[in-house]
Amino acid sequence: MTLYPKLIMDALATVMYAGTKKNLVESEMVADTPSVAAPSKEGEPWRVKVVLTFPRDTDPFLKSTIKAAEAAIKYHCGQDVEVTIETEFKSAPRPEVEQLLPGVKNIIAVSSGKGGVGKSTVSANLAIALARLGYKVGLLDTDIFGPSMPKMFHVENEKPYAVHKDGRDLICPIEQYGVKLLSIGFFVSPDTATLWRGGMATSALKQLIADADWGELDYFILDTPPGTSDIHLTLLQTLPITGAVIVSTPQQVALADARKGIDMYRNEKVNVPILGLIENMSWFTPAELPENKYYIFGKEGCKQLAEEMNVPLLAQIPLVQGICDSGDAGTPAALSSDTATGLAFINLAQAVVTVVNRRNKEQPKTKIVGMK
Repeated sequence: MTLYPKLIMDALATVMYAGTKKNLVESEMVADTPSVAAPSKEGEPWRVKVVLTFPRDTDPFLKSTIKAAEAAIKYHCGQDVEVTIETEFKSAPRPEVEQLLPGVKNIIAVSSGKGGVGKSTVSANLAIALARLGYKVGLLDTDIFGPSMPKMFHVENEKPYAVHKDGRDLICPIEQYGVKLLSIGFFVSPDTATLWRGGMATSALKQLIADADWGELDYFILDTPPGTSDIHLTLLQTLPITGAVIVSTPQQVALADARKGIDMYRNEKVNVPILGLIENMSWFTPAELPENKYYIFGKEGCKQLAEEMNVPLLAQIPLVQGICDSGDAGTPAALSSDTATGLAFINLAQAVVTVVNRRNKEQPKTKIVGMK
């Protein structure tokens, strides 16, 4: 038996690549002419070496394609042929965790112990307010199962595109109101539930962080899901979070869960500084009685918790119809300084800048939580 490169190429032409639904030759995945080495002495096998090019090192079809290529060569050329298949990638590999987002100065996690306290509303308005103060801001909606940012920024129909940069294909964030924005909501149907296991959700989150062109940012805001979950652990294991702000209503039930959120970040294995608390829905002010305050969920509960936990109270945001309406309309309150709520979010952004600057002067950079 005599082997030659064309015979190897013919064998590879029978292997379909699922990524293109064409064979390896048609997909132009054979990097070079296959190498064929005859036996140097009797009894030794023929040796074949093939180099296959894949789009990226995380290609889901990589292992199955390699196995199929090896099997095809042996089927067409003989089972005793020694086959070596090497791989190369069009995209450069993802940087190590410690080298992700080199252009980002501060990473702020906005968290809450429970749902329904307005954490996403605070995240969106904080990001916009920081941008209005002249800072470069990015916002990542990390709530994989309940993304809300596309609607709040009025970009539900936008679809991020990829750019090729530094040898990698990167997702280009949507820009709106001076904020760079990414959310899993851009990639799934808004009317369909996201039924993913934990591993799929965390993998998608890592892609939104590591495989996106975030560029230079002064503040990278993370809108986290309620409670404590795999998503929070993934963030802590992927990013050196500068600090966390905890959002709560004055209600005792919400404050009890806020304590759990604070404890998660203060855990000795995590050790992320708490920048402060934000009391949302502090009081209700009806439009027809702008001077009146009705403390529906209790009075100054977050202020008392902040004193107890020895952290700053960054803001008290009133409950007004305009916040809900502006969020649903995709025009967050922070876009205007002419309203009490808009001014409250601008003041919140200024307070966050102050506590972050103080934290950076007085405390070392946060370390990424080790994988276990």
